[in-house]
Amino acid sequence: MIAASVRLGIGVCKPLDDERYDLILDLRPRLLRIQCKWATVSGDVVVARLYSNRRSAHGMITRRYTPQEIDYFAVHCAELDRTFLLPAEGRRQVFLRLHGTKNNQAAGIRWARDYDFAAKLTELRGAVAQLGERLAGSQKVRGSIPLGSTLD
Repeated sequence: MIAASVRLGIGVCKPLDDERYDLILDLRPRLLRIQCKWATVSGDVVVARLYSNRRSAHGMITRRYTPQEIDYFAVHCAELDRTFLLPAEGRRQVFLRLHGTKNNQAAGIRWARDYDFAAKLTELRGAVAQLGERLAGSQKVRGSIPLGSTLD
């Protein structure tokens, strides 16, 4: 994920403290908090578990990630040698379909191709650049509105 980001010209930082995210991607000016996860393939579906587990004196503690803690999951599937970028939505796990269903159902399907890591980062980067251009343009002062409405 780090190498793929660097190839795209995106800055990568690692937190010094114990944070819920693993990486920070610098889209200039926006920073994305990324939690890295592994995925497996089960049939025609990529399965990613989007939570953390730890043992305590009271047994196993499972915690989901919230949008207040992270912005996206970078999910790598070694079997496919592919990485996906998923928004943080508080889900416990996600299923990404690689191929069409046997009954041709399409509604409610999360297609793996729609979450391709490089494509999503490029898309996000473009959206950030457009927002920056709009902000720069809207903040320029040009005088009264409508033009010519001032008295000499």
